[in-house]
Amino acid sequence: MKDVKIEFRKPIYPIGKSLEDYLEKHNRTTHIQICYEDLLRFSGYTSLLDKDGKDTYWLDVFYPEFEYLEIEASLNKIYTLLHSDGDEETLPFLKVDSIHFCSFGNSKPFRIRVRNILNDNYTNFYIKKADASRIYGLEFEDIFSPNRINFLVFKDTLIEEHILGIPGDVFITSYLSRCTELEKAQIAKEFVKFNERCMIGLLGDMRSYNYVVIPIHDFDQVVFRIRAIDFDQQSYEGQLKIYVPQYFKENIEMVELVNKKLKPNSVEQYRKEVRSAIAKRVLTSNQRYKDLIEIMKMDNISSPEKISELAISLQKLTYNTHFKKCKNMGEILETGINFIIKNYQHSQIKK
Repeated sequence: MKDVKIEFRKPIYPIGKSLEDYLEKHNRTTHIQICYEDLLRFSGYTSLLDKDGKDTYWLDVFYPEFEYLEIEASLNKIYTLLHSDGDEETLPFLKVDSIHFCSFGNSKPFRIRVRNILNDNYTNFYIKKADASRIYGLEFEDIFSPNRINFLVFKDTLIEEHILGIPGDVFITSYLSRCTELEKAQIAKEFVKFNERCMIGLLGDMRSYNYVVIPIHDFDQVVFRIRAIDFDQQSYEGQLKIYVPQYFKENIEMVELVNKKLKPNSVEQYRKEVRSAIAKRVLTSNQRYKDLIEIMKMDNISSPEKISELAISLQKLTYNTHFKKCKNMGEILETGINFIIKNYQHSQIKK
């Protein structure tokens, strides 16, 4: 399988006034006392290694004591805003256990671990530089997929909840071989569905470390779900294959599993299920999807060359001539969703 390459780092696109108003309307904004840039002023760090002694690309950062007390108070407040109603009564029982910084990838996030000292339970969340592309990805994931996303925005700072699950690369390396044959067939089915959702939603770069596998116990069996955790490459690249997880070499074991466990007619059945589910979600999302796609159509989140390349590829794939009229990524995504909805409604009439 020929690997897909992403040649250049994607630029960060600022949040425009229309998108900011949309986020305010849907309770995605907040007012906090600390921003992403404030966390960059750490005074030192140590490298974090995994249990096998390998570099994780995360740094354990630390700050001068007089600054850390103020930072910790602000981070604890963010925790209450993200996971409750901002109730300050819990603040005395919260402690920031660690602040980790990742220098790898586009978003260069900080990972914050907050612990409740009453029961030693802890929760992670992330603070990143806000990027319009990523926010569109988060919102469309919330609309198109069965997964809910919790995040907050303040000016140029993005706060995201941690998504629980086993990182895809870890699952493939350490867990996949221990699954039963029935579980492997179920994982293959989920990868097909995940693959289709990413392509329809134009969510790119779903290499194995950018999604998680979630085992769920259901009566006498374990079922698996696959969920994206990285949304940087939303509607940016021009190469269609970047939006299709099966083309990344990191996912070759998943692709082989699909080929081994599923027949072509089963694969097509699961793809149809995803398209129908997305059509239903969009049709029942009321004004939210329409508001967001109209804002995206007025936004600049890619280059003219990439937009043209992707539009041509999708026209060849679907034989839908409307793609060649698209002038931006918002129009491309809307055309694809309209195409899916039209086919779904046509199939309902035939029934």
